[in-house]
Amino acid sequence: MTSKEAQTIALLISNKDHKTEASFPVHNPATGSLLHNFSSASIADTDLAISAAQSAFSSWKLVRPSAKRDIFLRAAAILEAKKEELANYLVQETGAAKVWADFNVGLASEILKDVAGRLTTIQGTIPTTATEGMSALVFKEPYGVILAIAPWNAAYILGVRSFAYALAAGNTVILKAPEFSPLCSYAMVQIMIEAGLPEGVLNLLAHRPQDAAAVTKHLIQSPVVKKVNFTGSTLVGRIIAKLAGENLKPVLLELGGKAPAIVWEDADLELAAGQCAAGAFLHSGQICMSTERIIVHEKVVDAFEKHLRVAIDGFAPADKEPGVLINKGAVEKNARLLKDAVEKGADVLYGDIGNGVDAKMRPVVVKGTSKEMDLFYTESFGPTVSLLVVKTEEEALKLANDTEYGLTSAVFTRDLGTGLRFAKGIEAGAVHINNMTVHDETALPHGGMKDSGYGRFGAAGLDEWVRTKTVTFRD
Repeated sequence: MTSKEAQTIALLISNKDHKTEASFPVHNPATGSLLHNFSSASIADTDLAISAAQSAFSSWKLVRPSAKRDIFLRAAAILEAKKEELANYLVQETGAAKVWADFNVGLASEILKDVAGRLTTIQGTIPTTATEGMSALVFKEPYGVILAIAPWNAAYILGVRSFAYALAAGNTVILKAPEFSPLCSYAMVQIMIEAGLPEGVLNLLAHRPQDAAAVTKHLIQSPVVKKVNFTGSTLVGRIIAKLAGENLKPVLLELGGKAPAIVWEDADLELAAGQCAAGAFLHSGQICMSTERIIVHEKVVDAFEKHLRVAIDGFAPADKEPGVLINKGAVEKNARLLKDAVEKGADVLYGDIGNGVDAKMRPVVVKGTSKEMDLFYTESFGPTVSLLVVKTEEEALKLANDTEYGLTSAVFTRDLGTGLRFAKGIEAGAVHINNMTVHDETALPHGGMKDSGYGRFGAAGLDEWVRTKTVTFRD
């Protein structure tokens, strides 16, 4: 199929399809075939979305919680009814395995239902003032227009998360779709519209890669846009944060990771190996929470390595197709990191460092990475993990924290006291004891520290999208 023959999918502005002069192609990374074209926003198109969101805010902020709740619950039901169609979009656009696509759709639905249940929890306060005869009220109010920028790797989970909490708090949203999976974004917004979301409350933009800087800068600089959330790489996150800072806009960032998993001497090694294999190689390691470093006590390293090989064989069998990464460049990046590590002294514990073909790559484990190797500090965002050996808790903590990132981590031990001691010392937004580093659910706050960003999605999500207003009056 040629680019001219392919369908061109529109943007969504004020609940209507909006075609643009320019478009960009979207390919299937597993096959390289053209899937469709997607409309690419110009600055003029961007201004239409900004205006639509601004116009809708004055009425949307007054909608009662019960009415919003019903919209979110209807959206969750529609999403579940279309789960096969939606999962197929994710498989086609990103090369995801069906199990990952199904998980995405399922958790996206859970987020919508969870938000529906939290709508009535936004509450102001009536504090006691210092002055006799004076009272005060503290309101919690929505910001206004929010810019939400979500990535491709968990398109439904991270897409829904980027706009649902902000909408629930009474804000309107402009969702900027990822270039690799814009149809997934289109489907999400269309479902919200079908569920009853009024015109202009949620608008969808997308753009060609070469227009990214101009469109994003224009959005953040707009005085109409009051807050930004971005999930993606630390490199781009710095640019977003700088633009937001220059324009005095608050921003919520969930960025990269280099998650450690500590396997202690008393760990259930079979459990630890299975969780480390899943944490490292789920979705071919293309998750910000993916396990990138396995730190093992020297007393159990030999036994753990045997369990890890068995676990990886079971998780990614050699007789099955290799995992698909988002593009050939991602495979080449992992190959470079591995080649550099091996040339500088790391040993290959599992797999073949040259196994990548096009956008496909099988798991690789290397042992003995050190600081002079690029892999030691660089987020691979692929099916690559390092194993390191330690003797003491202090050494394990030092290694776990020797990274610019701090999103998530794991500890494997039979002793809860040991696990909690490690948890207090690890510099990360989450520590999972006897579970893999990849863990996110609606009941928990989610976010990082250091170069993994700041602010929280999840259970803390509604408070991120309201600000206080103090009102005092004489009695």
